[in-house]
Amino acid sequence: MRLIGMLDSPYVRRVAISLELLGVRFEHEALSVFSTFEQFQRVNPVVKAPTLVCDDGEVLMDSSLILQFVEAKMALARSLWPADALERQHDFRALGLALAACDKCVQLVYERNLRPQAAQHAPWIERVTGQILAACAALEQEIKNRQNVFAHAQTQAAITAAVVWRFTQSMLADIVRAENYPLLAMLSNRLENTPAFQKYLPVGPGVPARN
Repeated sequence: MRLIGMLDSPYVRRVAISLELLGVRFEHEALSVFSTFEQFQRVNPVVKAPTLVCDDGEVLMDSSLILQFVEAKMALARSLWPADALERQHDFRALGLALAACDKCVQLVYERNLRPQAAQHAPWIERVTGQILAACAALEQEIKNRQNVFAHAQTQAAITAAVVWRFTQSMLADIVRAENYPLLAMLSNRLENTPAFQKYLPVGPGVPARN
């Protein structure tokens, strides 16, 4: 399998880290949807990151669908999801919050970086900012309510929350202020120091270098 996309994308990075933790062998090809658009287009005409090229050549998209496919196909001995239905429900909520924050962060970054300032729509920016902060606040509360789970388990919810937090702090630290979300920051700092996270650092033109 081949994973296509830059690791400055939190969606690509969550897939790479998850596959590493699941013990799934894959090749990573760092193609950009911007600077190498035509090369990416030859792999996937939709030019959506992440893209997974399966062993038979079929192309899959969307980070969550890719991870769902991999766990189903590989019949793995381990999973990044809890077996208990209620615990999985809680993880689905936490993951949904993390991905909502991520989606809105990407929208705001694109608005800031790609649209001329005179054309930026202030009410829309205010709405998206509110959605980001609401998602982060709710995710912070989820971690508080389930600290034992988030402290020890490498689950999809924890992985994605940590990846998304790193992205927010790289791109929107002036809006998503770390002091307001101490548990998220602690979770991210802990996981960022693990081998899988260190192997797939968020390098690329979309994320500033970390001091």
